[in-house]
Amino acid sequence: MSVKSVLLNPNKYDVKHADEKTHNIMVKTMEFFEEKGLQSIRQDDRDYRWQDDWIKYQGENKIFATLLTSKGYGPNDSRFDLSRICEMSEILGFYGEAYQYPLQVSVLGVGPIWMGNNEEQKKELTKQLEEGHVFAFGMSEKEHGADLYSNECTIKPIGDGKYVANGNKYYIGNAQIAPKVTTLGKNAETGEWTYWVVDSRHRNYKYVKDIETPSIGQARVGEYEMIEYPLTDKDILKVGDEAFADGLSTVNIGKFQLGFSASGIAAHAFWEAITHTNRRVIYGKKVTNFPHIKAFLSEAFCRANAMKLYCLRNLDYFRSMSKNDRRYLLFNPIQKMKVTTQGSDVIRLIMDVVCAKGYETETYISDAYSTMDYLHRLEGTAHVNMALVMKFIKNYFFGNIDYPKVPIRNDAKDDSNVFEQRIGGLRKVKFPDYKKVYEGIENPNVKIFLKQIETFKEMMAKAAPDEKLVKNMDYMLNIGEIFTMIVYAQLVLEGCSLHNVDDALTDQIFGYFIKDINNYALNQMNSQINTELQEKYLQELALRKPIIDKEKDLKFWKEFVQIQDGVYVMNGSVIGVE
Repeated sequence: MSVKSVLLNPNKYDVKHADEKTHNIMVKTMEFFEEKGLQSIRQDDRDYRWQDDWIKYQGENKIFATLLTSKGYGPNDSRFDLSRICEMSEILGFYGEAYQYPLQVSVLGVGPIWMGNNEEQKKELTKQLEEGHVFAFGMSEKEHGADLYSNECTIKPIGDGKYVANGNKYYIGNAQIAPKVTTLGKNAETGEWTYWVVDSRHRNYKYVKDIETPSIGQARVGEYEMIEYPLTDKDILKVGDEAFADGLSTVNIGKFQLGFSASGIAAHAFWEAITHTNRRVIYGKKVTNFPHIKAFLSEAFCRANAMKLYCLRNLDYFRSMSKNDRRYLLFNPIQKMKVTTQGSDVIRLIMDVVCAKGYETETYISDAYSTMDYLHRLEGTAHVNMALVMKFIKNYFFGNIDYPKVPIRNDAKDDSNVFEQRIGGLRKVKFPDYKKVYEGIENPNVKIFLKQIETFKEMMAKAAPDEKLVKNMDYMLNIGEIFTMIVYAQLVLEGCSLHNVDDALTDQIFGYFIKDINNYALNQMNSQINTELQEKYLQELALRKPIIDKEKDLKFWKEFVQIQDGVYVMNGSVIGVE
């Protein structure tokens, strides 16, 4: 039987886990929030109340301990398993990004410790996870933001294996409470990168302030300062370029979670929107009788499903990464950038449907509205990742090689391989021929999208931007968006096949993807000076349109979207019960 939706729905939760322990922590998490109820969550958000109840509950039930303890430490079944970490990010985002954020920051906090060789730190971390603590990751600084190379925090040797650390870190989650704050800086004498660990409870650690960020409500980001903080060799994780590499690898693992969180947010917001709108009457008519409302909700549903499908497929690739298969270096930044920006599109469509209702702080949508745009702007995520993505254009289309097929990776596996990432060599990463993914696919819109890909590939072969323009982000932004859309669509289509998604949903999703490329091509023509040949290709991209079939759209609305009315209404909801 084909699948009509992959969106998270706690009322129909049927994920097949490799073991009972994993299943239990997912169910317990949902039970906690369902019992707490939406209005209690929203009141905590309005009061900017730190989530002691959730942190205590997860500690008592060993939830973070189960998720974040690496193999060889803790119980015999311990494993750092991305499939369940990512699923937890989705579930927590579903109930509120404020709840997902402490997990994501804890993933970042423990990463450099598991990557390092400091056994004493690993044993202490295991014990603290068992005790229910959360952790922090000190990398960014106030004056430098995403410019990590300009790090100014220092560690100074004072002899006999002792050091003092000084400096300030800014925009750091969990910094007010974490017993281990992994901190990146430089050796004041040698200039070498160094990773060390500090404790927020220490007298030489000063928690300067909360940085008020209404977008994530009760979750906290803060500023901390180390003032002659005493350290010994047991507090040092790694020294040299490998320390910096571990920081980047950790970011890759932690920020990867943003896509799953965005998927959870989009799902919950959609459930609220369809239930509210389909039951609301205005001008004597059900709101969903208006054709544009049907169109907005159908698009939101399709884009939300595509987000989830991309995340699931990208997870397969990331869990399968190795020194010989580094495709994740392209797929991960797209998850951080494209999935989250698609989430913003979903929420804007929903807000255009529910209008003033979406601003009422009693609704989940109000939380989703304030949160979703925050995700892709976190540390300049969208533009930083776009610059990275564009380095892969040539190898994606040309000089392809074959790889073994990557199956669905929901097996019980310790993903220590993701701790062995290396930096550099991006232009050496190879890809298989993308056309293989499209073989045997007869969906009309998928076939049209493939023609758009062929046009763009030909443009890159015969009319690619010159070296000077490639370095101009303003010129390359829309070119990068088109390429990103092509890669995004590939993984979505692979996800559709692997998860047996109904052909009608796949076809509708690709109809929107065609329109996206139309828009990027048109924007490039309207904002940049292109060559005559480039204009020819851009016009072809902009004018190739999806199948327009209003009867098919109406059938899709009835059979896939409208039937979602009431499938999930959270305890304490003010939507669907008026």
